[in-house]
Amino acid sequence: MLLYRAAVDLSRATLNCLAGLLRRSRKAIRAPWRRLNAGRHTLLVLVHLRKGETFTELAAGFEVSASTAWRYVEEAVTLLPARSPKLTAALRKARKDGLHVPVLDGTLITCDRVRADRPCYPAKHRCHGMNLQVIAGPDGTIL
Repeated sequence: MLLYRAAVDLSRATLNCLAGLLRRSRKAIRAPWRRLNAGRHTLLVLVHLRKGETFTELAAGFEVSASTAWRYVEEAVTLLPARSPKLTAALRKARKDGLHVPVLDGTLITCDRVRADRPCYPAKHRCHGMNLQVIAGPDGTIL
């Protein structure tokens, strides 16, 4: 297998934010020794989310097993929803900031699923995916 280095177009602040979440989570659950430190763990997750690298490719690039790469991504993804504000809090903030017309927008994020997984197969788009919805201001700022 040939290995290569690649760049991910995300800021260091993004890396530090997720790495901090992972460090606090590991400390809270008293996680045992891990193959990758929180920074490398975060980079693995961001590469998967941003570039769509497969778990096999991630495993080869970060020198872990494919199951470990999958487990690392799952661990980080479960921490992210806790960071997002709830609907009522976002709408309250919008009203406080003077945004009288918040915009609800959605898109389909394609994902790798088997055809038998019907709940993740919207026929309109003819591909597997999950619906992502965002509340934003008229200027596009995500609330």
